[in-house]
Amino acid sequence: MHVGNQSAVTEFILLGLSTNPLVQVLLFPIFLAIYMSTLIGNLLLIVAVKTDKRLHISMYFFLANLSFLDICYTSVIVPNMLVNFFATKKKISFTGCTTQVFFYLLMGETECLLLALMAYDRYVAICNPLRYSMVMNTTVCLWMISMAWLTGCIISSIDLYFVFRLTFCGPNIINHFFCEAPLLLQLSCSDTSSNNIVKLVGTAILAFIPLSLILFSYFRIITTIVKTHSGKYKTFSTCVSHLVVVVIFYGTAMFMYVRPEHADTEDTDKRVAVFYTVITPMLNPLIYSLRNKDVKRAMRRLVRDK
Repeated sequence: MHVGNQSAVTEFILLGLSTNPLVQVLLFPIFLAIYMSTLIGNLLLIVAVKTDKRLHISMYFFLANLSFLDICYTSVIVPNMLVNFFATKKKISFTGCTTQVFFYLLMGETECLLLALMAYDRYVAICNPLRYSMVMNTTVCLWMISMAWLTGCIISSIDLYFVFRLTFCGPNIINHFFCEAPLLLQLSCSDTSSNNIVKLVGTAILAFIPLSLILFSYFRIITTIVKTHSGKYKTFSTCVSHLVVVVIFYGTAMFMYVRPEHADTEDTDKRVAVFYTVITPMLNPLIYSLRNKDVKRAMRRLVRDK
């Protein structure tokens, strides 16, 4: 992959969440606790799904994959963020920035597709219950999740290529706590019009198309439930956790990427980024375990056995 013009920029400076040393010392234990909670909560959910035979259906297979994604997603950003709380110079190498951008895009884009697959799974389970086990069998689920990862990898590789083929001829300060692709474009002295086109196409493929599938699935689900005379609320309760996660994920993503750009929103952008890169991965296992009796029972049994 051609990376710019091999200019003098060999590293980037991340300003982080705050330049106040006292604030940084106070933030470190908070974010360390959140990160450890994220790892423990999502690992417990994965192990619970793996060990409890009652959870060996497609719904929980996708849920375990979501937990794995959340672990990877937050691990791309938070460890480096924790180190930088105590670093005099919050720097990241050009290669490190490249790696962070690629995996951040990969996890985010794959999660868009995974949330759509989870909505489709609920659609089949509620609207075609007699065909559910046949349609969503193990082979189909493995194929779906593999295609989600492959698509995310391809799109993120294309995004990465168009970002790092640019020339970086001097400015290297990023007002953020990780390498965010749109902010890197602002540092380039090259024409970024092709990047804007790629961003538009990528957003359409990995945001609006999956979101359209999610909305269509829930339209059909609600239509089916309305026609059902009994068990309406119990049926829909299996979808509530997923809907909450979708609203949180797409709500923050749209705030960041589907809006006019303003120069005075940098601090707000960082706060929103904290929510979807740090807080949301911690909340997801809590949302699913609190709203799902089967998951709650499996995790409780797992903790008790340990």
